[in-house]
Amino acid sequence: MIYLLPHTILASADRDPTQEAFRCAGAALTYAELVQRADQLATVLYDFGVRRGDRVGIFLGRSLETAVAIFGILRCGAVYVPLNPKAPESQNHFLLQDCGIRILVTHPSQRRSLLKLLGARPQVQGIVGMSEVEDYPAVDWPTVFAAPPATFAVPRQVETDLAYLIYTSGSTGQPKGIMHSHASGLAFVRNAAARYAFGPQDRFGNHAPIYFDISQLAYFGAPLVGATAVLATDAHTVLPASLGRLFGEERLTVWYSVPLAITQLLNAGALAGQDLTSLRYLFYAGEPLAPRYARQLAELLPTTRIANWYGPAETNVCTVYDLPGPPQDDASIPIGEVWDNTERLIVDDQDQPVATGNSGELLIRATTNMLGYWNQVELSTRAWYTHVTQGGSTERFYRTGDLVREDPVGVLHFLGRRDHQVKIRGYRVELSALEAHLLTHPAVAEAAAVTVQRQADALSIVVAVILRAGDEATVQDLQEHLAAAFPWYALPESLYLRESFPRTGSDKIDRPALQSLLADQVPS
Repeated sequence: MIYLLPHTILASADRDPTQEAFRCAGAALTYAELVQRADQLATVLYDFGVRRGDRVGIFLGRSLETAVAIFGILRCGAVYVPLNPKAPESQNHFLLQDCGIRILVTHPSQRRSLLKLLGARPQVQGIVGMSEVEDYPAVDWPTVFAAPPATFAVPRQVETDLAYLIYTSGSTGQPKGIMHSHASGLAFVRNAAARYAFGPQDRFGNHAPIYFDISQLAYFGAPLVGATAVLATDAHTVLPASLGRLFGEERLTVWYSVPLAITQLLNAGALAGQDLTSLRYLFYAGEPLAPRYARQLAELLPTTRIANWYGPAETNVCTVYDLPGPPQDDASIPIGEVWDNTERLIVDDQDQPVATGNSGELLIRATTNMLGYWNQVELSTRAWYTHVTQGGSTERFYRTGDLVREDPVGVLHFLGRRDHQVKIRGYRVELSALEAHLLTHPAVAEAAAVTVQRQADALSIVVAVILRAGDEATVQDLQEHLAAAFPWYALPESLYLRESFPRTGSDKIDRPALQSLLADQVPS
């Protein structure tokens, strides 16, 4: 019976111990090897004093050790907390202190970043994966893999126990820890496996780091069905040509990433000439994909099923839209319908259901939902809409903060964030609509609209655009493109061409950082 996340690798090892579980940089671990190494790590963690419910940090890049770390931590009943080694030290220090991480799992390749982090004297009491760390007890990976497996005390747990914490900065910049249980993590991959008939023959390509929820399809979904997860290396993520070769060389059948990774592959021509006949599914999530890129994908991958997956990290994935074919126009691609074991509401500002066709906030009730925010009771309370049924039971819906519209056939369309809808010059303006229309311009690769304080009590809309490589467009061209579709009050006061955008650790546009950069350029 699989009710805890580590049960997935145990079951797969029982079915076929020689099946490759994870591959990375040409090396691999079978399911039997993964179970053994996870149990050896669990033994070392137990000797360090780690017990059920303790939080253990993972300070690793993309590697086979990352898979061992996840399942080793879970095997001893602890909670894994992924950290981004490239994030500012202050941010990682906050995470360590906020959730009381005493043990870090890392690798010698992260030594420089780790020593800088430890220089702030956090409450860390031990290091696993690296030797000779001054002032800290440390055990390196060769010692871990020489440890006797399964000598730790396997704790009794239930599926609603906390399994992992993913920190996100959100719109405020203050990190918040999203708490997911074994049940919610399993519910997500079970939904996906049932809908798309994943099996042991599949090879899941993973581009995302583990501090981004998109990674969980590979780390949990592949083991659930006994498939192989192929982890792109950190080098792959900065070299589109090598990432493109990975598709053919590893015969990937499933790909799931943010749109940025897909657009980079397309713009670099990195998929051209590759043997992509094995690719059954291509999923994307995190941000909208411009219809023209979806058309390119559909033409390049005529036998591949392409789908837009939607859902904030708090819900995992909650709606799915399988593209029926290449988009015929530049209208934004729908986010689809909720999948199995999921209920949704669309409500107005007074939490009243809206009529079909009207805009409202999307609320989600599902087994994939988070438990709440770590150590933030008030924020967790505000995150839920609670409905008491006639019989007295309580139903909790997560408030996504996203505005959607249901069309006549029941398909949902994403309209933007509630906090992206602003009031300018007395009129309401949807910033996401400006971005979506700019993406219909053939020269535009990415676009972001934000507001800045121009003078006391006055907001201005400011837009930043990245042009496609080799394409040319002037600021005036883009302003005219917007003016043809929007009323005067919705047009930006300033538009800037940029070579890049600041980004979060999950490769989304870091809007607060961009807002700060543009505020310095806008005349007062």
